Amino acid sequence: MKEQFEARMLRIYFGEADKWQGKPLHEAILAQCQELGVANAIVYRGIEGYGSSTRIHRPSPWKFSRDAPMMISVIDVEAQIARLIPHLDAMVGEGLIVTSKVDVTRYTLAASEPKAS
Repeated sequence: MKEQFEARMLRIYFGEADKWQGKPLHEAILAQCQELGVANAIVYRGIEGYGSSTRIHRPSPWKFSRDAPMMISVIDVEAQIARLIPHLDAMVGEGLIVTSKVDVTRYTLAASEPKAS
């Protein structure tokens, strides 16, 4: 089944070392998205990058010094994204949040079709 609609895409950029209440920030944001019933959220870990500080962030083989760039991509209808923003305002201490309108095409199996294995 194919469904098309307009939605919002929100991208959150930050460092892997960032935390929220002692928990990795990406885990906390993903949990908040799930709690709010946001339709889609994916966490990406970057190879390297920089933000407003212009300090290059890159992964490290040393566990104690990990600070790769991170991005979470969230897609849902505008009302759901609007519900998430106040939570992000509290959670993201340093980073960048970008939103844009997107056209979504969602493909799903019809309810009567058996799932392929």
